[in-house]
Amino acid sequence: MENSTHPTFGTFCWRVISLHMVTYFIFGILSATLFHYKDLFATETMSLLMKPVTSPWVAAGPMLQVIRGLIFALVLWPIRAVILKERYGWFYLWLLFLGLAILGTAGPSLGSTEGIIYTIIPVKQQLIGLPEVILQTLLFSVLLFYWYKKPLKAWNIINAVLVVLIILMSLAGALYSR
Repeated sequence: MENSTHPTFGTFCWRVISLHMVTYFIFGILSATLFHYKDLFATETMSLLMKPVTSPWVAAGPMLQVIRGLIFALVLWPIRAVILKERYGWFYLWLLFLGLAILGTAGPSLGSTEGIIYTIIPVKQQLIGLPEVILQTLLFSVLLFYWYKKPLKAWNIINAVLVVLIILMSLAGALYSR
């Protein structure tokens, strides 16, 4: 029997994957619009690194986040007690994202310490995407934490509908951009 203090892996996996997909999609659309990713990715420097927003791969990206969400679930599963039971579990999870996945990456990702030191991409262009990933991981962390504090059926229904819509929109975008 599952409860909020002893989740099954399947439930944990679903919640991580669906919340990642939904928050990724929301902040991706907002950031692409607010920060003019279409123009930014077409600049001489960024076009060498990023696919244009008209690429079928970019359109398929939100539905392919299932893979990344699964990786997150597998990695977070062993430390779920800290994330879900501690008073500030959401904050600890967010700090992990900030430290290991955003600022302290192993390779020279945009906006990371390594990216700023080792790439020739101007710092201003590297920092443009940071609000997107910082806020997306914050919302993901908070929602995952509270989904376990208040495990309502509505969360499942809303996320299932949103995941299906994201997959359908991604498929349509990938097929349309061919």
